[in-house]
Amino acid sequence: MIASLRHAASTRLAWGLLSLSALLFELCGLFFQHVMGLPPCVMCIYERVAFLGIALAGLLGMLQPRLWPLRWAALLLWGYSSLQGLQLSLQHVDYQMNPSPFNTCSLFAEFPTWLPLDRWLPWLFNPTGDCAEIQWQFLGWSMPQWLVLIFGAYLAVFLIIALANLTKGRCCQ
Repeated sequence: MIASLRHAASTRLAWGLLSLSALLFELCGLFFQHVMGLPPCVMCIYERVAFLGIALAGLLGMLQPRLWPLRWAALLLWGYSSLQGLQLSLQHVDYQMNPSPFNTCSLFAEFPTWLPLDRWLPWLFNPTGDCAEIQWQFLGWSMPQWLVLIFGAYLAVFLIIALANLTKGRCCQ
């Protein structure tokens, strides 16, 4: 089983599915914003960036998945983005479950000056909503609660694949 997991990480199909899944979640966020009219808050924007990190990891892994340096760079980007997304969504849930004037998110996205995504692509990265407001629920869970589950699943799969790639054996270069 470990050999098959290690082999899966060395195929373009697996990395493509990772990238596709993250892009589909990104499209869901855009649907909620532009079709359903739900304004994204700053935490939503940061969670979008985490999804883009996972999608980029998938694209990086697709380049040459059998080469271990490239595969590990993609794995580490996947793990980092998943962990950041999980932390962000947990903080977002805290904003919603424990609203307080002392526990609020910023009104503006704070991107680095060399990468002002909110100015370059405002339709994608400009926050206009309130983090504490629950605008949408499905099966009793708010969007950030679903994101905790989604990022947690991404992180769990990453850990399994990374551990399989750390075991001895040879499947790839």
